[in-house]
Amino acid sequence: MNYARQLLDTYPGTVNIDADMLAATIDALSDCAQACIADADADLREQDLAEMVECIRLCLDCTDICTATIGVVSRHPGGDASVTGTLLEACVATCDSCADECEQHARHHEHCRICAEACRRCEQACRELRDALK
Repeated sequence: MNYARQLLDTYPGTVNIDADMLAATIDALSDCAQACIADADADLREQDLAEMVECIRLCLDCTDICTATIGVVSRHPGGDASVTGTLLEACVATCDSCADECEQHARHHEHCRICAEACRRCEQACRELRDALK
């Protein structure tokens, strides 16, 4: 069992959303942020650095959006639904853009393939949580 789920199970208040879905989203956000940080760092070491600039930028954007979203959804989406929904929507869009870019480099750079996979998983998890909160 992961930490997100363990903490949800000990929450003294009411969680009005499926705890498994919420924990899976938190884990996907964390994994995506970590993958994007690692991918941006690996991109910086590639010989074709000029071709990697957009990938690096999108990875950094995705890391920032995922990190902000983790903070909000970890406090349970019982707060301001418009803030949570807006962050989840931004995460869906950013993960999609980052994955699209990483997929363009995936044939030549395994780290980009892995990052794209993490972004797609996060995109889907954020979409599902966003839809469940509506």
